[in-house]
Amino acid sequence: MVPPQQDHDLVYNLRLSSVGPGCVTGSDVVHDLSGLDLTMKLHYLKAVYFFSSHAVEGLTIMNMKEAMFYLLNDYYITCGRIKRSESSGRPYIKCNDCGIRFVEGVCDETVDEWLETDDDSKRNLLVYHRAIGPELSFSPLVYLQVTQFKCGGISLGLSWAHILGDAFSVSNFINNWGQHMAMVNVNSSPALAPRSLTNTAKPEAPGEPLSAKQVNHVGDLWVLANNCKMETFSFNLTTQHLSNLQAKIGSVSAFDSICALLWRAIAKVREGFEPQIVTVCRKDPCHDDNNVLGNNQIIRTIKASFLVGESDLNKLATLIANDQGQVCDERNRIEAAVEKDNGSTDYIVYGSNLTFVNLENAGLYELELNGEKPKLAYYSIQGVGDEGAVLILPLPHGSAAENEDLHA
Repeated sequence: MVPPQQDHDLVYNLRLSSVGPGCVTGSDVVHDLSGLDLTMKLHYLKAVYFFSSHAVEGLTIMNMKEAMFYLLNDYYITCGRIKRSESSGRPYIKCNDCGIRFVEGVCDETVDEWLETDDDSKRNLLVYHRAIGPELSFSPLVYLQVTQFKCGGISLGLSWAHILGDAFSVSNFINNWGQHMAMVNVNSSPALAPRSLTNTAKPEAPGEPLSAKQVNHVGDLWVLANNCKMETFSFNLTTQHLSNLQAKIGSVSAFDSICALLWRAIAKVREGFEPQIVTVCRKDPCHDDNNVLGNNQIIRTIKASFLVGESDLNKLATLIANDQGQVCDERNRIEAAVEKDNGSTDYIVYGSNLTFVNLENAGLYELELNGEKPKLAYYSIQGVGDEGAVLILPLPHGSAAENEDLHA
């Protein structure tokens, strides 16, 4: 009798290597981390892209690495390692071209078989992840895993230290890699255009941030310790689901409607401890440059002055939709709070309050291989606080449940 296959046996023959910039960055190049960057140091972003065999026909691991050499000339900061200032102990990135970690794996299922039984625990097998530390100077900031399926298709799994940038930076990074692969595949030499990687200076703002929570000091192992067991699950909302929901709520966006629905549902479950404050993260339209790397997303808090679990959905959705003013953007307050201690205090954002992240316009399906888009693209966050986080992502155009994918 053959024992049933365990999930951890599904992906095997892992091979690790390093890929760095094709050109030397230079000596004594450092990247100073802003207060907002340091607030994100206990968070990690994970992305998984699935491609058919036709999309990767003729594309080899060497092609992928060659394209990455070119890309990392621009994104050289991702190849650095964390160091601490000798005088203050504040972390910074030493741009020493140590490279990102490139991982190859094999799976005996087809892409379609995997997607039929896909769940969040299985997806972790497609993303090689290691937290930063305890040896900071030896910890890669980015891991890229290429898993070969028996049908000839592949998955691309990315683990990304959030101190480098938000989910929009991740999407831009991997989409630009796809553009470089297209040029390498036709034996063209990609143009090397240095990226602007500086953070916009933010003025100090009064008051403590409501969207960032101070946590116990973690030292040099950048892992969040939760007070309860955290689980991840996802589900799809079809166009019909959303139409029915918006018909009940009124003229607000699909994102605001979903936030209202889940906020009220969670409040009912947590009777007596319902969340009165939520955090909402969205793309900043002022940072629409695909070449910019950084934590530039808008971070807002929304506070309800009424019982959320008993509220009308229209009232709740309107509160979320109308809370658009700059006065609610907490980035300045977060920056000021971290700088007050010169980056020595540890914070979290995702899960400090119930957190909603809008990735509808993150360009998840702009990555193309041989002119084909992913069969599915999926993002998640590692290191979420006890209040939880919800990511709202688009499904691929033409899918059976096309419109929104919810990940909580």
